[in-house]
Amino acid sequence: MSEYVYADNAATTRLSDAAFEAMKPYFTEYFGNPSSLYKLGAASQRAVDKAREDIAGCINAPRPTDVYFVSGGSEADNWAIKGAAELGLKKGKKHIISSRFEHHAVLHTLEYLEKHGYEVTLLEVHEDGLVRPEELEAAIREDTALVTIMFANNEIGTIQPIKELAEIAHKHGVLFHTDAVQAVGTVEIDVQELGVDMLSMSGHKFHGPKGVGALYIKKGIRLPSLIHGGAQERGMRAGTENIAGVVGMAAALKEAVENIPERNARLTKMRDRLIDGLSVIDRSRVNGDRVHRLPGNVNMCFEGIEGESLLLMLDLKGISASSGSACTSGSLDPSHVLLALGLPHEIAHGSLRLTFSDENTEEDIDRILSVLPPIVERLRSMSPLWEKIVNNSKD
Repeated sequence: MSEYVYADNAATTRLSDAAFEAMKPYFTEYFGNPSSLYKLGAASQRAVDKAREDIAGCINAPRPTDVYFVSGGSEADNWAIKGAAELGLKKGKKHIISSRFEHHAVLHTLEYLEKHGYEVTLLEVHEDGLVRPEELEAAIREDTALVTIMFANNEIGTIQPIKELAEIAHKHGVLFHTDAVQAVGTVEIDVQELGVDMLSMSGHKFHGPKGVGALYIKKGIRLPSLIHGGAQERGMRAGTENIAGVVGMAAALKEAVENIPERNARLTKMRDRLIDGLSVIDRSRVNGDRVHRLPGNVNMCFEGIEGESLLLMLDLKGISASSGSACTSGSLDPSHVLLALGLPHEIAHGSLRLTFSDENTEEDIDRILSVLPPIVERLRSMSPLWEKIVNNSKD
């Protein structure tokens, strides 16, 4: 049995061997600037073009040029949302619809736009962590410029009915964007079948490098530039391309999509075994729908304990996990995702997220099941809150 279990793949994944090998020549041998006219620069440009073609193929984009390279998921979300807002403004539309449990890259961008005169409607996600299509339909107005709903939640892993939501948006002439950072490389994605106008992804979520991502933009949508400067990315996103990064991301994504059905069948079995094993703990609960969720996501709450203490004790046992998004791990506030599900603060504080990749094993599940319940029991034995919960249940 392994002495170390990495169970925080939603935060980041290990760089795959294939990605690492693909990247190495572009650090030392083919280091030219793609904008240069000489052979060294041309070699770098060919590498970028090939990476763009490969990534477009992995998501079934109609054209490689529909894929634009950026620094990661946050930039992709910012560009899509701010760009669509600017396009809407030209038509007198200043209303945007999203959901209450989006990643902060989306929510904080929307807060920024609200300060600049836009109106935002955040849809409820209910106890199961799912957006209701009929509620989206009811929220759309004549001045709605954009609907942005994440494909899969980064904390509880619930998968939204993106195709149906996009169809509703388009029926009313509204652009549709999805933050698919947690989904790309994990589940099968066909942008043409889904009908989305824009889709965000980030390389380090599927065993690619950090600091590189992409935004799919459907043909015919001309977003304003988010970063101004040179003519890179066909004049849409300035800045010298991260050659090694895009090459590594493409190599990782190609590898990730090769065996999605087989890998997900194994991960789903592991996920469900872990959920079943942890659900026997008194006053535990699974957060989000158990069926419509990512295959490698387990998110649970244990009443009477603090998530931070749980993480520290797991770390001492050689298990890396999180209590929510890595972007908010330094915050003492309960997860906004769990609060959006309707959980009270005292329960949301005791959350645990365990996320797995194809590199995890059944032995990892065994180890978590052997280590976690005693930790919960120990923390509760020291908790005045747990004592109060037990005493109240006796009354």
